[in-house]
Amino acid sequence: MEVAWKQKQKTNDIWIILIGLFKLVKVVSLVIVGIGAIRLLHRDVATSVTHWVEALRLDPDNQYIHRGLSRVFRITPKQLKELSVGTFIYAGLYLTEGIGLLMRKHWAEYFTTISTALFIPLEVYEMFHRFTWMKVWLIAVNVAIVWYLIARIRSRR
Repeated sequence: MEVAWKQKQKTNDIWIILIGLFKLVKVVSLVIVGIGAIRLLHRDVATSVTHWVEALRLDPDNQYIHRGLSRVFRITPKQLKELSVGTFIYAGLYLTEGIGLLMRKHWAEYFTTISTALFIPLEVYEMFHRFTWMKVWLIAVNVAIVWYLIARIRSRR
């Protein structure tokens, strides 16, 4: 019976490690966005974005690219500062969750459950406001994470 329990714990630890790594991937993504926003602060945003559109050989007449470009061209330096600060704050939150989960700390399971669950209504609102399949996928992953962590916390009691 003890062996079966230890085997179940190893399987559960794999999911905790995967969730922790998922959080750390979010950290890296947010840090890249934050640094990109800071680098754009002292440059002409339109010129920089146009350069990347040309370098990536994107069609600026494509309706999605055109819509994105028109939004980017309206970004102010104040908005870039706010974006960078916000991404670094979220990165700090995800870093705390990811490291805590990888270290298998019980407080990290509670912290991740609460913080992830709090953002789900906002994500659902955003999905209905601007629908993309990527948002649906991320919401599904976050709901699965919350469900799994709640089940794990309850089974420990």
